[in-house]
Amino acid sequence: MTNQLFSDLASKFPLCEMTDFPDCRQLTLWLHQHTGLSDWCFVEQSLLEQDGRYYEDFIYETRQIPLRERNWHDLFGALIWCIFPATKRQINALHRAELQAHGQKVRSKIRHKLTLLDECGVLLCLTPQQAQLASALRAHQWQQAFYEHRGAWSQLKPLIFGHANYEMATRPFIGLTAKLWVLEITAEQQQRFDTERYSFVDELLAKQLANPDQLLNHQQLSPLPLLGVPGWFAGQDLAFYQNTSYFRPKRQQTEQGVS
Repeated sequence: MTNQLFSDLASKFPLCEMTDFPDCRQLTLWLHQHTGLSDWCFVEQSLLEQDGRYYEDFIYETRQIPLRERNWHDLFGALIWCIFPATKRQINALHRAELQAHGQKVRSKIRHKLTLLDECGVLLCLTPQQAQLASALRAHQWQQAFYEHRGAWSQLKPLIFGHANYEMATRPFIGLTAKLWVLEITAEQQQRFDTERYSFVDELLAKQLANPDQLLNHQQLSPLPLLGVPGWFAGQDLAFYQNTSYFRPKRQQTEQGVS
């Protein structure tokens, strides 16, 4: 895993030393080492199939997380559990609450947003002084946000949360798009981010999601061309960012609707 997109995972887990997929036992060991959640574990998908409960209910009620064997999507999902345990538990609890309220047949807006965050989320912590960057990203001002301010991104250190992002990045392609979640932090919190990073963001995001209305904020989960993040792809010259089939301008609102 030499791709820059995987550098954080490679620094936390001995992935480059692995000659095969980590199994449930190995992933559970990493979960316990990184989180202290000694009563949680990963189990084979067959246990869920034999049990018959719905996926989210099964996790919530048993503290067992089913995984498909030798599956990239589930491997990255397990690693996200290891580094964002509080947020993943909060997401599971919110899914469970929505299932209790609406049943399995109705997929509520909250569950839809949870899935977008869970599969495709990229987390970006910004102080009030950096709010202009969030505005540029949400306005699809890609050249300004990525190219003109490319020097700032090494300090920003965005974090990939969506495990589907990681899966697709094993074979990156122009068009690979994530969903941006901005966390507003103070200057004092910036110091915690610099020193604690993953644990700090995990705690902060889990607290935000404790109020599920946060998921209905239309400013969150805006499109983010993943390969545009400075340092995450080769050949990021000006011409790269001028490819409007990937770095699409924002659709304009008109009085009649969306143009």
